[in-house]
Amino acid sequence: MNVITLTGNATKDIELRYSASGTGVGNGSIAVRRSFKNQQGEYETDFFNFTTFGKQAEVMAQCIKKGDKFGITGTLQNRVWEKDDGEKRYFTEVIVNGFDFPDKPKQQNNQYQNQQPNRQQIDAANSEINKHAEPIDINEDMLPF
Repeated sequence: MNVITLTGNATKDIELRYSASGTGVGNGSIAVRRSFKNQQGEYETDFFNFTTFGKQAEVMAQCIKKGDKFGITGTLQNRVWEKDDGEKRYFTEVIVNGFDFPDKPKQQNNQYQNQQPNRQQIDAANSEINKHAEPIDINEDMLPF
């Protein structure tokens, strides 16, 4: 099983680009403090690169800025390529399946106040979604349990 969950801080703003087909591709890095101290009594930090795709990439690029605390879940992936001189190079990254904020965003100059939906807005959005929802036909043989 290949599953990873990390919580840390953004080391830079997420770089958002678009593929030739128009799919959003976001690249970033998350700094994660280790849960134990080294011999000098200090916490060390690991840095992990990640890639996210589609609408999620657009939302993450908009919401997560350098220094922000956030969490990601996904899978680890290795990319291998060969340089011109024949030397193999490796790059390990997290392919993001989901993200979250473990803490509420700070209220800096009411920056987030108008962006946070209230219960009425959430209920209205869910009601609108449910109007257009259609039942899904699932064969029980397809379920993993």
